[in-house]
Amino acid sequence: MMELESQLAKLAELGLVLNPEITIEDLLRAEDREAFIAKPFMLLLFLLGGEVERKPWGRRICNRVWSFDLECFDLECIATTGDYVKIVRKLCLLTGNEDRLTEIVDYIDLEDGECWLKYTIGDKRQHWTIEVNDDWADMLALSYVMEDIQGDGCQFYAIDSSEAMIILYLDRSSAEKLSDLCNEDLEPLIPVEG
Repeated sequence: MMELESQLAKLAELGLVLNPEITIEDLLRAEDREAFIAKPFMLLLFLLGGEVERKPWGRRICNRVWSFDLECFDLECIATTGDYVKIVRKLCLLTGNEDRLTEIVDYIDLEDGECWLKYTIGDKRQHWTIEVNDDWADMLALSYVMEDIQGDGCQFYAIDSSEAMIILYLDRSSAEKLSDLCNEDLEPLIPVEG
């Protein structure tokens, strides 16, 4: 059995910390202590990837983790122009460099099957044609974005749980340690070259 505070301390060693204004009480608004003990690390990671369940709304719990489903923003999340922009901004937030990409624009027309994403990285303008598959996010197109923004020895990893796809941005050593802690395989979303 591992108490919530001990789980948080272990995750903090890997760089996964609560944002400054977030408290343990914020986590306990979503689940009781026994639930964290029953599902060590996985439940905590799931919650770290979301937002605080009280006013002021829209505050991230941890900027290095993102749970698609927790925010009712699962892989079936594409409906209107601006949805890919939101995803790309969250991916940039995970890297700790929200301004890595600029001039982020998308266009989504599910009915006509037209969708694209544009952004600037450094002095290079990227334009991706996105496959329309109902309201499902095009993970191949998003992998191109992740490849553009990952670096500094870190990469995007995912844990597929029954509740959500949990995306993290970690170095390889931290990812291996986290895999051991939560007894789950962290899969790299984009391999690091070299």
